[in-house]
Amino acid sequence: MLSTGLPQGAVPKLERPGPLRDRVYEALLELITTRALQPGQHLVESELAGHLGVSRQPVREALQRLNTEGWVDLRPAQGAFVHEPTEQEADQLLTVRTLLEAEAARLAAAGADKAGIAALEALCAEGEKAVEADDVDGAVAMNARFHAKIMELAGNAVLAELAAQVDRRVRWYYTPVARQRGHQSWVEHRALIAAIIDRDEQRATRLMREHTEHTRRSYHARARS
Repeated sequence: MLSTGLPQGAVPKLERPGPLRDRVYEALLELITTRALQPGQHLVESELAGHLGVSRQPVREALQRLNTEGWVDLRPAQGAFVHEPTEQEADQLLTVRTLLEAEAARLAAAGADKAGIAALEALCAEGEKAVEADDVDGAVAMNARFHAKIMELAGNAVLAELAAQVDRRVRWYYTPVARQRGHQSWVEHRALIAAIIDRDEQRATRLMREHTEHTRRSYHARARS
């Protein structure tokens, strides 16, 4: 265990292309999104720089950017901390997610081809394997890919752009309830695929609304337990 509380192997390798500050930003954002860095955790510049193999300057710049975007809180005389989302913040974002994804499901049901449906079935199978193996990180990643594929099949670039803006926060909120949602989440995914195969836009819309609402309720129930 590293001194910042990062599990061994959690620190991503920085790819060489692109400005260093951007690569450090992406690395830290990934650590926050996957909750390798927990909400409320103190972020020490020197330690993060050491883990990432960089100087403190790009880490400082990345933390400032993450603060601007609401991922990190910079507290005077205390330093940087991973933001702790309020229940209201989570509720607002997950409500917006429901609106975007319900429309994506409707459009996917209207226009998905056989190749797109096959891709959804393959992603669902991989997600089910991750759940069976109790691979939470894998299940979260496959869940994100499944929903991204539906968004792609919707064929609406503006809708996809809006969804991309909330995707990482959705992953952030989904991670702590992924094990609780478990197999049931993928049962719901299978039902969505069936509606898309049947080209039943109304059913696909309803199922996606119910599916995302289950996640929202699970998140709030987790906070009360």
